Amino acid sequence: MATSLDEIARRNGFSVEAAQTMLDALIAGNGTMAQFSHREFGGAGQWMRGGMTMLGDMFNHDLKRRVEALCSDLAQMMASDPSVARRHDSQRTSVDVPPRQWWPQSLGTPASTGAQNDARYAYFPERRRLAIGVHGVVKVYDTLDHRISGFAQQQSSGGSMTFRSQNGLVDVASLPEANADDMDIR
Repeated sequence: MATSLDEIARRNGFSVEAAQTMLDALIAGNGTMAQFSHREFGGAGQWMRGGMTMLGDMFNHDLKRRVEALCSDLAQMMASDPSVARRHDSQRTSVDVPPRQWWPQSLGTPASTGAQNDARYAYFPERRRLAIGVHGVVKVYDTLDHRISGFAQQQSSGGSMTFRSQNGLVDVASLPEANADDMDIR
């Protein structure tokens, strides 16, 4: 028997409203990532399957564990019953407005996006590209053999951006810049 949204919410200590907000975010992220904002999650945050979770309440480790469990349970529910997303879409009453695209159009649709302070990123794993926009300037990087699973930004004036991959923590500055149209995939 399939697990319901109510059961998942209760099991992880969240309201059904909060769980519905997370389900909306997971549907938008195709069940593999979520960008969300809800008071029960400590405000704005991100989750990506494979281990990356960032919360506004970043030192609340119990909340982070519960959000990760909620996301995993909801993603599993979506995977076991693909009609969840279709039923959800048919019940939607508001109009979703896609985010303004700031990365080069030739890159297509990113697997994940995020922003912190004046920096934002869009990751394109199939193209092995990472677009980073800082103060309106967009640079595209070749991600080489990295399979990115999380991002972090240094909170200083010259703040650097790092990401986590199967090779550990990597500074974006160590990646070669790439032309967005150059799709020479090895």
